[in-house]
Amino acid sequence: MSDHRHVTVKDRRTEPAGHGRRGSRRAGGDGGQPPNDPAYDDGPSRGPGRRPGGLSTGGWVSVAMTCVLVAGTLGAYKVYRDIDGNITRQNVEEKLGADRPPETGALNVLIVGSDSREGADNKKYGQHMQGQGERTDTIMLLHIAPDRDKATLLSFPRDSMVQVPECENLKTKATIPSGIRMINSTFNDGGIACTWKTIEELTQIHINHFVKVDFSGFKGIVDALGGIEICLPKDVSDKKAKLELTKGKHLVKGETALAYVRARYSLGDGSDLDRIKRQQVFINQVVQKATSSGLLTDIGKLSGFLEAVTSSMTVDSKLDVARMVEIAQSAKSLTAKGLQGVTIPWMLDPTDTNRVIWRQPAANELFETIRNDTEVTASPAPNASAKPTIKHEQVQVQVFNGTDKYGLAKEVAAKLAAQGFRVTQVGNARPATGNVPTTALRYGKKDAEGADYADAVAARLSGDKLTPIAGKMKPASVENYVSTIPVTEPPDGPIIQLIIGDDWKGVRVPTKIPDSLKGDIIDSKTNPCL
Repeated sequence: MSDHRHVTVKDRRTEPAGHGRRGSRRAGGDGGQPPNDPAYDDGPSRGPGRRPGGLSTGGWVSVAMTCVLVAGTLGAYKVYRDIDGNITRQNVEEKLGADRPPETGALNVLIVGSDSREGADNKKYGQHMQGQGERTDTIMLLHIAPDRDKATLLSFPRDSMVQVPECENLKTKATIPSGIRMINSTFNDGGIACTWKTIEELTQIHINHFVKVDFSGFKGIVDALGGIEICLPKDVSDKKAKLELTKGKHLVKGETALAYVRARYSLGDGSDLDRIKRQQVFINQVVQKATSSGLLTDIGKLSGFLEAVTSSMTVDSKLDVARMVEIAQSAKSLTAKGLQGVTIPWMLDPTDTNRVIWRQPAANELFETIRNDTEVTASPAPNASAKPTIKHEQVQVQVFNGTDKYGLAKEVAAKLAAQGFRVTQVGNARPATGNVPTTALRYGKKDAEGADYADAVAARLSGDKLTPIAGKMKPASVENYVSTIPVTEPPDGPIIQLIIGDDWKGVRVPTKIPDSLKGDIIDSKTNPCL
């Protein structure tokens, strides 16, 4: 497990103030030119809660996610083949190194929003910045479950101070030493490969692909969809953003849509986090419209939609036409109802209130949830006899530690109890000769249903699925386990023994966003009038 996931205050080192600082940029009205005023220019950062505007979560993910997912139709391959020439591809895998997190069957896509002012359309947002390269204030990870029916969007605050691994400077090719820096400096200084490496090391989540998009891509997707409906809780008269809309619902396109997702001071509490929540609602609106039957069954509309999007995209070299179609077809069941957005838990950096650090243990618990999303619902064999469903509450478990790691039995017992298992006892199973090499699940030889009950436990353990063994073992010591989880009905089934060995991989965390972050989840049920 990488040590890069923890950044403590006492480890903080002085960092040049110029890294990744972004200024306020606003968008103008529909179809017009953005205002030529300082609101579009880069300036000094004003802290994470009052951060300057930039096309953030809603805009970038709407472009990237829908482009990859919406074409799961019979005509998809032809559509993708026709627009494939629009997409720029970049080979970054050779720069990632060999020491990477394992694949789990899930699909994880790194999404980066480029603030490049190159090109006729993008230069409107800061012509004086042309030739200064790319920057980003938007870094996200789109996690699509192994069954491809649910998705979680993780948003990384761009002012996060994190441990950055050694990277290659994008311009000079010189080595950038590892150290604690702002997370968006990884893209500014080391390009997408450095951002990819950093996110993998911080989260220990394997990333499969990346997608990079720019301003014109966002407007193109909204216009190609015929506009997106938004809802305002009050009248908005934002002279700086050039956003003039009345309370209620509106169908917005082009510059007005861009102004809406970038506006901050005139909506909500003026914070960037409040804006992110509003933009994540926008994502659901885009996905709902992009995955509607009206678009997917009309090859002409679908082609125009993808044409607009792909002209401003850069992806990794492995995200080719065949791979896009494969993803699209496998994700046919993914709709806006299956999408949840959440921002990495954070707190102000005590050493610099213009920066943030990730709040622990909440951040690592969120990453663990994503890492452990490894289950694929198996289709039953045609002639297989149906087995009775065994609920966690029906399974009694004894947890015995066969290693020299102190307190491991109680730690594992608590995690199993939190998932509903009835843990009855914990103890020590380590023989005098040394650690037990292999983790095992055991049940009584006379328990006819013992293997089925043990399978319920095996399904919640990380690593390769364990085959239950008939015959229990006698522990060196044992004590009753008192759980803080109330038991409504004591189970009467067989008792299962979990003996923890040297190869222990851990308990698989339930594949849901932790309860501590439920108030921060944005999904299709969230009130759109934010």
